[in-house]
Amino acid sequence: MIIGNKKFDLSNHTYIMGILNVTPDSFSDGGMHNTLDAALKHAEKMINEGADIIDVGGESTRPGFIEVTAPEEIERTTPIIERIKSEFNIPVSIDTYKPETAAAALRAGADIVNDVKNICDWPAMLKVIADAECVCCLTHNRAEYNYKNFKEEFVTDLQAIYNAAIEAGIGKDKIILDPGIGFAKTYEDNLYVLNHLEVMNGYGCPWLLGTSRKSVIGKTLDLPTDERLEGTLATTALGVLNKASFVRVHDVKENKRFITMMEAIKNA
Repeated sequence: MIIGNKKFDLSNHTYIMGILNVTPDSFSDGGMHNTLDAALKHAEKMINEGADIIDVGGESTRPGFIEVTAPEEIERTTPIIERIKSEFNIPVSIDTYKPETAAAALRAGADIVNDVKNICDWPAMLKVIADAECVCCLTHNRAEYNYKNFKEEFVTDLQAIYNAAIEAGIGKDKIILDPGIGFAKTYEDNLYVLNHLEVMNGYGCPWLLGTSRKSVIGKTLDLPTDERLEGTLATTALGVLNKASFVRVHDVKENKRFITMMEAIKNA
């Protein structure tokens, strides 16, 4: 897969997407990087630690988050995207479900649209992605928790997301799927998905695992967000073992070392 001007060998390596939240209220690092200088400094830190992609988000998606307008989200994200692209040779992702924000981010130089909503409900976003011919990461999610059989519908939902992207004209080589840990799932559902990540290899496209510091880890270990590294690394291990192409994480250095060691063992 080509992202920006970088080639990703997705059959032999798990790459790192570093999280850059330029928001005041993200569940883990809200307010830490919501100035241009602080955001750029943190992006540089993650790049030096081994991040392969920087994922820029301008609105928290934690439970109970406060929705911001597209103009506000654009104002938060586009300046940092422009600076990262001008100062570093690294692909950048925009974490948004708003078509207007995605379009503005792509104009600013973003290479990936990372949409955490169910893309089947957002034809305008599908059009933005298809028209730009950019890479997209599409997440399993629902507006309401209304499953009759979660285990079956999780699989069919992902197939519907993939099909919707193809039908909208998005190239097969541009699609990444995300099982959506923490989105429209109970604690038990999240654990079930993590225990069955092999299903993600059934759609013929790469996939991303985003579990970093999430509530499924906090609830299991009874720990606050800043003490969930070990739990995150356990899920990263599951991702590597199940051929995840990407992991989206806050703690780049630790995950990079962890993946390097796991892959050395796997490839011995």
